Amino acid sequence: MDTVEAVRVRILQLCEERDISINRLANLSALAPSSLKSIIYGKSKNPTIITIKMICDGLNITLSEFFTSPEFNNLEQEIK
Repeated sequence: MDTVEAVRVRILQLCEERDISINRLANLSALAPSSLKSIIYGKSKNPTIITIKMICDGLNITLSEFFTSPEFNNLEQEIK
């Protein structure tokens, strides 16, 4: 799993835990639904830390809470 995939998986997990849709998360995060969907559907290859922070703000969690998950702990090295 690469970093972008881990971000996608984590967003979907957090939405499922909170029983909210991607559109609802976009509204809570002050993001355009298309921006969030581009991350979810793999069109965005490099989501910025600012975008991830806005998602965290919408979910009322810290960046640390976002990145504290097995997906990020087990990432493969991306520089080869």
